[in-house]
Amino acid sequence: MSWSLPVPQYADDGTGTTWRVRRAWFDRRPGDYVLEVTSQDPTRAIRGAYLRHGRFELVSLDDPELPALSAEAQQGELIAYRPHRRAVVRAEGRYIKIFRPGQAIVSAQRCAHVDIILDAAGTFTTPRILGSSADVIVFTSVPGPTLNELGEDDSTTSDESFAWAWEKWSRSWVAQLRAPHGSAARSVLNGLPLRSAEVEAADLWRCVNRWLRHFENVPEMSPQCSALRSAAEDVTKNLLRTAPDPPAWSHGDLHGKQIIAVDDQSPLVLLDFDEGALAEAALDLANMDVRLELRRRRNHMSPARYLTAHNQVLAVAEELHVNPDRFHAYTDTLWLREALIPLPGRLVMATAVLDERAKQYQTTEA
Repeated sequence: MSWSLPVPQYADDGTGTTWRVRRAWFDRRPGDYVLEVTSQDPTRAIRGAYLRHGRFELVSLDDPELPALSAEAQQGELIAYRPHRRAVVRAEGRYIKIFRPGQAIVSAQRCAHVDIILDAAGTFTTPRILGSSADVIVFTSVPGPTLNELGEDDSTTSDESFAWAWEKWSRSWVAQLRAPHGSAARSVLNGLPLRSAEVEAADLWRCVNRWLRHFENVPEMSPQCSALRSAAEDVTKNLLRTAPDPPAWSHGDLHGKQIIAVDDQSPLVLLDFDEGALAEAALDLANMDVRLELRRRRNHMSPARYLTAHNQVLAVAEELHVNPDRFHAYTDTLWLREALIPLPGRLVMATAVLDERAKQYQTTEA
């Protein structure tokens, strides 16, 4: 196959506009990618794009897989867009999520079910649904910063306020997972998909094999392919070698951007439940912890604030009696997933972290 360079950090659309690549996904053919890109031009802040064998091309908002996108994008500012999959528009007082036809119905049902689960503890709330259709859900906007934004805002958020917000999340998460469930909540929980270690391992290998399909026929990538395959074998072996902790309700994609601190008195607000499942508590906590370390490594959070938040994650794991081996196994799994993201520097950084962690385990065991 002919080979083009991997996804760049910036791309020019041929009209003099330079776009920064924010997110990237593998397309169907090796060497092809689907992108989410940002521009300095406020009228074109977020767009989708293709990178096909090195040729950059913007995606039209007349997305045939998202027929509602073109009209809904006129309502406000497009703030997230995975071409052909989903998009989010921020408008006055509301957020508009656009799905493939039919998928919004399932997502709206999940939101209603999560409200039933969260009611058991009363420690979290969710945005209210203003309206929905087969391919659109409109949510109320919620005032207040996310935990991520608090971590970045050194000028107006004190270290004490930051620590307090993370302690509040810690207490709330423990209370949520320990809360007794009534019959309605138990019925919802019993209907959730089980995201077991076996399911996680199978999905991880699907991602690994997709990555390999794009690079295994590139001679200069042979060492990376071998190293990645070996890392995937080690990670999945560790994920499956110890007994799992009992399953509980899982957000499925928990991180600081999904949690809003409204004020001192109000419950924290949780966002985005499309990945909700029954899973080990280690899954959500590992995801939270890996995202925190990524922000520290990208200088989006000071080392001191990282330690504050990281220690709260570890405190929750201890309170919930999460087996440290399970926490480490899921954390390694998420670092490997990070290595599979086709953005500059991700593979090198994530595999280096996995090597560091493997050495730490060996030292501990010795």
